[in-house]
Amino acid sequence: MRTVCFGDNIDFKIYRCLAISALVVISLCFPFSAGSQIMKKAEEILLSPPSSGRVDTLSGRVSSVQTQEERIKSDSIRLQMLTQQLEQMKLNEMLLKARLDENNQLHMEDSIKRARQIQRIDSLRAVTPGVPVVVEGDTLFKLYAARGGHSAADRAETTSQMIDKIGHDGRLRRDTVSLLDNDTYIDIMYGDKVILSVTEQDALWHATDKMKLAQMYMSIISDKIQLLKAENSFWKIVKRCALFILVICIQYLIVRLINYLFRKLRRQIIRLKAAWLKPLVIRDYELLDTRHLCKILIIVSNFIRYAVLLLLFIFTVPILFSIFPQTENLALKIFYYIVDPIKMVLKAIVEYIPNLFIIAIIWYCIRYIVKGLKYISHEIQTEKLRITGFYPDWAEPTFNIIRFLLYAFMIAMIYPYLPGSESGVFQGISVFVGLIVSLGSSSVISNFIAGFVITYMRPFKTGDFIKVNDTVGNVVEKSPFVTRIRTIKNEMVTIPNSFITTSNTVNYSFSARHHGLIIHTVLTMGYDVPWRQVHSLLIEAALQTKGVLEHPAPFVLETELNDNYMCYQINAYIKEADEMPFIMSDLLQNIQDKFNDAGIELFAPHHFTARAKCEVAPVKVDVTSLKG
Repeated sequence: MRTVCFGDNIDFKIYRCLAISALVVISLCFPFSAGSQIMKKAEEILLSPPSSGRVDTLSGRVSSVQTQEERIKSDSIRLQMLTQQLEQMKLNEMLLKARLDENNQLHMEDSIKRARQIQRIDSLRAVTPGVPVVVEGDTLFKLYAARGGHSAADRAETTSQMIDKIGHDGRLRRDTVSLLDNDTYIDIMYGDKVILSVTEQDALWHATDKMKLAQMYMSIISDKIQLLKAENSFWKIVKRCALFILVICIQYLIVRLINYLFRKLRRQIIRLKAAWLKPLVIRDYELLDTRHLCKILIIVSNFIRYAVLLLLFIFTVPILFSIFPQTENLALKIFYYIVDPIKMVLKAIVEYIPNLFIIAIIWYCIRYIVKGLKYISHEIQTEKLRITGFYPDWAEPTFNIIRFLLYAFMIAMIYPYLPGSESGVFQGISVFVGLIVSLGSSSVISNFIAGFVITYMRPFKTGDFIKVNDTVGNVVEKSPFVTRIRTIKNEMVTIPNSFITTSNTVNYSFSARHHGLIIHTVLTMGYDVPWRQVHSLLIEAALQTKGVLEHPAPFVLETELNDNYMCYQINAYIKEADEMPFIMSDLLQNIQDKFNDAGIELFAPHHFTARAKCEVAPVKVDVTSLKG
């Protein structure tokens, strides 16, 4: 019995040592969680009885004793079973670890993908405005992401149409708006109708959770649907129609009142025309008499009446359209169409005030500079101020040229401050006008330059008696472009300045003022008349002519010795160039009188031969008039 117990004790110790060694090896080879499971399993095996016979032996209840070989064999089988279980647990642990690694990898990939999506959405959020969901002019929310081949704009339009349809459909009851979770997206439902599907992409754009975003959208949509149903009820429509009719009636009464008041004002103007209206007089000139002034006042009153009526319609029409929700957006557009231009004009006026101030400063500076130059020009022209080498008649044209240059300089300075000067239309018009002027003003510019040359060459001045080609007369006007001459026949001839600079110009007045103008005429006389007698008669005729100067005395030149006659030229000095045609006429008359008194006939010598043969000889005076 002692031997059996010893053997049994030894076998149990061997079995226990093998189990403990296996547990140590397993705990070293596997993680804590798996090793703990294996240790628990091993403890169960160790605590369980090795066999029914062994338990009976230890407890003293076994009737027969197994042999040592059977126990060893049994222990070997049990140890083999334990080893198989350990291998199975090891395999399960490996499968569990692989599954955990796979889940961790998927979770990590999802996290990386989500982070990339968030980063991409953050970069796009600054440049993507989003598509608003608008129902009757009210923006509910914005959509950014596409879904199922539909862009954000398509989704927003579909959602708007669905909400509007539900709100205006009286057959649909006020069902509660609900959410339907479909794992990857959440549908916002109205009964069995899908209003909007909220996806994970929508949640990422709003940096929130999918369910929270769907609940927020559901609250907004539910409130809007209830508002639409309340706005489109029957009694609400009746109230709007009544209000529409009331506004029209009030507008009609106001129009009648305005027309009545302005008709009364017109009658009052006509009634009091003679009582308090006075002619508009400016410097002894009656610009408007009472009749025309009354007409102007009536026109002004009509204009004010139309302006008041227009203003009334401007404010009434948006009110009428705003009564009904369907036309409320149109009312706002009409109101903005009217108000925005007025605001724009007022804003432009306010913003233009600094530029206007600069323009006023420039204009006042140029104005007073011109006034100063005009004063200096007047002083030079009246010879109160003398400048060496600068003639008094240069003062006015020089002042006009400098004034033109100053005004051109002023326009160039003011141009950038003019309203619309930076616009393409304004610049295009300026270029077009400049092109037209440059193409069509070649002759104008040439005349202007010629006028400038005439001014400073001083070939004549206003009032001079001149001759330009075949035109003889007094200069009555000198302008930068043309010169006007009045002939002795009282004809007004306008000559371009460019023509004067390219033609011969004779100034009779200049010679008459400084040296005395010589007038002359030619007389032919036969050789039978003594030349001294002819000289004496011609000089006496010249001295008796009114306007001929005694000093210097007239003189006679013999210009030609012909076969049959002699040519005598009488020359006389005069001071009044304007009277030259009349003085010349008087001189010819005196020549005839002197020769007739002396008994000398004025005839051509070649006619004398004809009279000797035919005894008939006509008398002919060969007197040439002034040339030039």
